[in-house]
Amino acid sequence: MIRRAKTEDIEEILSLLKIVNKVHYDLYPTIFKLETKYGIDELKNIICDDNKKIFVYVEDNKVLGYLFTVHKEIKNERLLCDTKELYIDDLCVDLNSQNKGIGHKLFEYVKEYAKENNYNKITLNVWNLNVSAFSFYENIGFKKIKTFMEYDLEDRNEN
Repeated sequence: MIRRAKTEDIEEILSLLKIVNKVHYDLYPTIFKLETKYGIDELKNIICDDNKKIFVYVEDNKVLGYLFTVHKEIKNERLLCDTKELYIDDLCVDLNSQNKGIGHKLFEYVKEYAKENNYNKITLNVWNLNVSAFSFYENIGFKKIKTFMEYDLEDRNEN
């Protein structure tokens, strides 16, 4: 079952946030700390915020995955067209439940939610070295539209 997160889900969501952070830390230890993206109080606020919804996949009363969303809207900008987008801030499936279609089900649920609420598009960011996430998003229909680049002045491996 997929539903909107409740405050009683926070501990399980925090456990999943640790999984995501560990992946990012392992890929980019010069960028990420071993810390969760959100703490308990921040999660309580997000759960109550209608512009930031967390959807959870629950099986046998256990949260096995989540998808964080953020409402974004552009209106009357000089350069950009008006748009209403649903941004995927984070998606995670429990390590023991991966490759069972849970991530896909979460996305399909959010896609229907976006259609029902008149969003024009769904967007997200993904780190280049996170190959499995990149592949997952491409497989469900996301297209690359912009690349963020950096030149690290502290990179000790330069020649």
